[in-house]
Amino acid sequence: MSRLQIIIGSTRPGRAADLVAPWVLTSVGAFDHFDVEVLDLRDWPLPMFAENLETVGDFNDPTYSAPIVRSWNRKIAEADAYLVVTPEYNHSVPAVLKNAIDSVFVSFAFRQKPIVAVGYSGGIGGGVRAIEHLAQIAIEAEMVPLRTAVVIPQVFEAFNELGRPVNPVTELSLRIALEDLTWWSDTLEAARSKGQLAPAAFRIQAAAGALSEQEDEAV
Repeated sequence: MSRLQIIIGSTRPGRAADLVAPWVLTSVGAFDHFDVEVLDLRDWPLPMFAENLETVGDFNDPTYSAPIVRSWNRKIAEADAYLVVTPEYNHSVPAVLKNAIDSVFVSFAFRQKPIVAVGYSGGIGGGVRAIEHLAQIAIEAEMVPLRTAVVIPQVFEAFNELGRPVNPVTELSLRIALEDLTWWSDTLEAARSKGQLAPAAFRIQAAAGALSEQEDEAV
């Protein structure tokens, strides 16, 4: 069974995530494919990202700037797939969510794993711009962001008294997203088991260094 981490990307008091996340958890549980763990960023008070070569220490066993950063990297490494519940702040994701992703540094724990987003907002946009920005961030972290996402506009009116979405398309979107996440999780997990390439940035740097040496020898 694939290991799915549901990351709740808002920490502020009165957050609408407390409307959205219980429905997501119930739906994922009924899907019965993933071993689910919730990572609520309220429980992970990570310092603002300030890692560098000195704070990392040994690349094979990084220490980082604080024990919680090391624990966060190790926790993220345990998953095969990610589902992020995020609001939209100023056309993007919350700073705490961006910081949590940035803090996965050197370990490359997100690499070659799929990610899907459930976005929401109090307006008509439904977190679309946050979802789009999250996809850009995910690509840089070498995740595989999925096209299918869940968009929840006017979030405070989006759920009935039973905690279910008023709009049936919301339910359908999550079901399709979980189907896609299942396929990609299984596929990438199998691919990772056969071995992984080193991060592209490292290979480019090594190739450029080798090329420079060849040019020096030719002079």
